[in-house]
Parts: sequence; structure tokens; C-alpha cells
Amino acid sequence: MITLRDVTLRRGTKVVLDRASVTLNPGEKVGLVGRNGAGKSSLFALLQGHLHEDSGDFTWPRQWRLAQVAQDMPETDQPATAFVIDGDTRLRDAQQQVRAAEASGDGEAMAHAYTALHDAGAHDAPARAQALLMGLGFQASELERPVNSFSGGWRMRLQLARALMCPSDLLMLDEPTNHLDLDALVWLESWLKRYEGTLLVISHDREFLDAVTQVTLHIDNGKLTRYGGNYSRFEDMRAEQIRQQQAAFARQQDKIAHLQRFIDRFKAKATKAKQAQSRIKALERMESIAPVLTDADFSFTFDDPGQLPNPMLSLREARFGYRSDTGADTVIVQNVTRSVQAGQRLGILGANGQGKSTFVKTVARALPLLGGTLTEGKGLRIGYFAQQELDVLRPDDTPLAHMIRLARETEAAGALTGQALREQDLRNFLGRFQFSGDMVQQPVGTMSGGEKARLVLCMIVWQRPNLLLLDEPTNHLDLATREALAVALNAFEGTVMLVSHDRALLRSVCDEFWLVSHGGIAPFDGDLDDYQRYLLDVAKQKRETAQEPSGAGRQAESARPANGSTPATAQPDAPRLPPGEQRKLEAQRRQQLADQLKPHKKRRDALEQQLEALQAEQAELHARLQGNLTQAELAQVGKRLKAVDEALAETEEAWLEVAALIEDLQNAAAL
Repeated sequence: MITLRDVTLRRGTKVVLDRASVTLNPGEKVGLVGRNGAGKSSLFALLQGHLHEDSGDFTWPRQWRLAQVAQDMPETDQPATAFVIDGDTRLRDAQQQVRAAEASGDGEAMAHAYTALHDAGAHDAPARAQALLMGLGFQASELERPVNSFSGGWRMRLQLARALMCPSDLLMLDEPTNHLDLDALVWLESWLKRYEGTLLVISHDREFLDAVTQVTLHIDNGKLTRYGGNYSRFEDMRAEQIRQQQAAFARQQDKIAHLQRFIDRFKAKATKAKQAQSRIKALERMESIAPVLTDADFSFTFDDPGQLPNPMLSLREARFGYRSDTGADTVIVQNVTRSVQAGQRLGILGANGQGKSTFVKTVARALPLLGGTLTEGKGLRIGYFAQQELDVLRPDDTPLAHMIRLARETEAAGALTGQALREQDLRNFLGRFQFSGDMVQQPVGTMSGGEKARLVLCMIVWQRPNLLLLDEPTNHLDLATREALAVALNAFEGTVMLVSHDRALLRSVCDEFWLVSHGGIAPFDGDLDDYQRYLLDVAKQKRETAQEPSGAGRQAESARPANGSTPATAQPDAPRLPPGEQRKLEAQRRQQLADQLKPHKKRRDALEQQLEALQAEQAELHARLQGNLTQAELAQVGKRLKAVDEALAETEEAWLEVAALIEDLQNAAAL
């Protein structure tokens, strides 16, 4: 077990831990929580051996194997799969033993080394590594790409996969969800639930903590407090504890005031001096109960957006993707015909790589529309939160410089009237987002991720948008700021389109969901629990499709947590077709499927047109019923409405049947 007993830890002059004590038992899954700057990362550094306690006792089993995510950005040209395999320290040690034994020529040493290599799982290491990579969102075509060809966020996923690959007794994860999409997050939760070692995780995602942890360790004012239960249970117990502490403090203050009044009144009287002295000693002996000094909660609001065009924007046969410097288009999402209404609160869902961010960037005017039309409502003002804050921030500029430039740009464009341009007014506005004093002159590049995110929010609020496009806005926000964002969004009177892996935010803000999938966008009929099940099914199908026929069972088994248990025995490889023949066969299958689907899709499209016409007529008839009709007209409209309702029901039934048939054919082809 891990034990801290009266541990004091300092970072410079700051006391991070002040005689803190706690015990963590083997196999427990622990969430470490506390405000930013409370000392969570310092405690991690102590456990990892990077820091040492100034006093007290800290012990943990030295035979435990520790796995953690390296924070450096790898710059190697090593293939992704090989990079992850190198994270398996047990396998790496066994490989070194084999090389040493072979160099010595000692037969007995070679026998022992090869046995150790087999026990370390050398035979299925590539399958285990690739299962981790694909679970974290990598495509099959990317498994052998050089590490340094990936962007920063994807390299951090590689570091996470490398940590999960390492057999361990203690796994330490610091904000593992920051660079993950929702599909990868759901997979990681599933993996961690099966992990058999001790887990210690720092996260600001409450649903992730609720799903993975059974113990919560709270760090506050240098003290560690252990709570049995996940984060939601911790919140309940913490709230009750604060209530009780506040009540006890109030009672003690009343008692102190009563004693002090007696002392002040009678200490000068000889007849009461003895009793007064007794009460003075009682005050000195009284153990002080601290008042509840909770940190000032961060909160903000979106200003009244004013005009709300309806629809906000309309898409017709729109195509989304990227355009290269040579003018070549890469289309990711196409044939999108939809509209966004005033006041809608849309959650944009979709597995990694399907085009969620591409869609949002195009609507935000950061990418060009590749085809079709995108019509904006008159007076549309967009507030865009980019997934990478530095996409809209300049590292060398200060928060005040950003606000001054933004104010001048919007004034020149005539986008807003009545906005203050005085420097003091801009400073005051920054103060609403906790940028005060010297912070307004601090270069953005030196700020933390949370501070950058708050600055982007500040700039968005200042523009008074009526359409918010938020692409992973919570990546660097702590729990208190996430809660403030949810409250502000719920009070916002405009339209919200949100991409996020934070399910608590999605649940609290969004009324409906759009699913970006298979090159299109459609409404998702279900809640987030349905979507999580959908993601797990998609991930499973992707892994099964990407691997060899002989390796399907082996790779599914090898996706289990790497905690040192013996991997499943490898199965012999089945014969494979030559690559050219395999591709030809797959192309023939795709063409056969397309031929099968063509008449059904044509039928489905025709039914959708009928549905639109019937729904329009139904709405018109309902409107007529609200007017002044004669008895004969009323009977005629009622008769027609009944016929339309019946036709609508029949058409919907036919559409459901053909849609189910299309889905069945696609599922059968995927098997």
C-alpha cells in the first residue's frame, strides 16, 4: 500500500503538503481532485520520486512497477506501433536478455531468455499495441506512420498508449482526457475499468471520474482527505462536511462571544476575578474551528445577443473538407442539407476523424466551403472557440493587446455599436474573467491552458454573439470553470453548437444531437448513453475489420489492460490472398453492396420527399383550422387532414422499413 504519514512538502517557499496523512490500498482506483494550484501535480511528483518529502514518512512497495504518461513530445521517426511496443518494459528487458545470451553463446542462458521473452508476450506485442492505438482513435492506415509526422495532440495519445502498454502495478494519469475525443474517452474508460492494478488519476471530467474511480482523494490547504466513493459521492459528502463545519464554527463563535463578554464585564471585579480567569483559560484551551473559506467561484454570463435571425444558417448540398495549397479538395462530409434555428442547442457527435471539427471550422469561416451553399441569417454573429486555443490567440501578445485589437476590428467592421473602447473599460472586462493587475500584460504564450481558455471565452463574450460554435472548450478548464461555462450556456439566449468529450456539459446544455458519420450529418435519435454504446460498437467493428482473419480473436484478447498477466496463446496464421487479389476482392464486394443498395436508397429518397410534402400540407391544414371557416369548409379541411395523417403514417412506416433494410445490408457486408 501507499502510505503518507505527517508528510510536509514544500515547493520553494510554498507549503504544498502540511503534515498530510493518507493510505491507498492495492487495487484501488483513486481520483485526485482539488483546485488548480492546490498541489495535485506536486503529489504526483512525490509519488514518482521526482520530489522528496521535507518531513514525515512516505512509503510504497518498491517492487511495484510504475506506469505514467511521459510529458515530453516525442521527436522520433520510429513507427507508431514500434514506439508503443517500446513502452512494455518487461518485453524490452526480455529482448535485452536474449541479445546478451545470444552474444555469450550460453545455451542455458538462451533457453531462459527465450522463455522470458515468450512470457513477456513478444508473440502478440504488435497486436496489443495496435489495439491500444485504434482504441485511442488512430486509423489502421496510421499504425506504421512515423511518430514525428503526427500533431502534438496525437503524439500525446501515443504517449498514453505507451503508458497503457507498460505492465504495471501502479498507473498514474494526469489529465488523460485532454487530448481525447468522446469515442476514445469511452474506450479508455472501458480499459481502465478492467485494469487490475492501482490507479491514481487527476481529471476535471466528472463523468470520467464517476465511471472509473471508487475513492476520491481531496487536496486542500495542504491537507489530504480520503473519501470512499466516486466524484459525485465526494461532492455530496464534502457539501455535508462543509455544512457541519460551518454550523460548528458558528456555535463556537457564539460561545467565544459569551465567554468574552463575561471576561470583559467581570475581570476588574475582585469577587468575579477567579471566574474571569477561568474563562480566559477556557478560551486559550479551546481548539479553533476554521471558518469555511471556499475559493471564490468563477462565474460569467453571455450578454444579450440582441437580434436572433431565424434560421441562423441554412445548408444545401454542402460539402466540407480541406483545400490544399494546390487547390485540390479533400472532402470529408458532403450532401448536407440542414438548417440551424434560433435558440437551438445542438451537440455535434461523431467518432474520431468523421469531420466534426471540419464542419464547425467551416461554419465558423475558418475553412472554405467546398461545395453547395451555406446561407447565413441576416445579422448573424458567430462566437468561435477553437479546439486549439492558439488558433485564435497570438503567443507574444498580452490579454490587453488581444482585447484592444478585437475592439478596433469590430469597430472598423461596424459589427457592434455601443461597445466601450477605453483601455480601462477593457481592463475591467478582462477582470470579469480573472485577468487583473499585471496579468493583463503577461504574454499569452506563458499562460496555462486554463488561462488561455478563459481569455478565449472573454473575447467571445465581448463580441456578443448570437451563435456559439464551441469545439472542445473544456480541454484545460477545471471543474469549477466547467460548471460556470455550463451555467452561462444555459442562460444564453442564442444558439449553441457544441463539440465536446465532456458528457456532463453535453447533458446539461444540449437538447438535441447531430451525428457526423459516414460522410454525412443526420439527427441522432437517442441520448448520450445510447451514443456511448454506439461508439463501443463502432470501435469493435473497426478493430475487427482492420486486423487479419487469424488475428481477430487474438487482438480482441490482447486489448485487455497490460498489468503483467500472461497473454492469450497465439493462434497459427491462416492463409492469406496476395495483396492485389485481396484489394480486387474487396472492390468487388463494395460494388456489389452499392448495386444492392442503389434501388433501396432511391426508394428511401423518394419517401423522404413525400414525407416533406405531407408534413408541409399537414402544417398548412392545421393553420387553416385556426382561422374562421364555414361549416362546409371545416368539414372539408378536417376530411383532408385525416387523409393526410393516414398517408403520413403509411409513408413513415414504409420509410422505416426501407431504412432498416439498408442498415441490415450494410451490417451484413461489414461482417
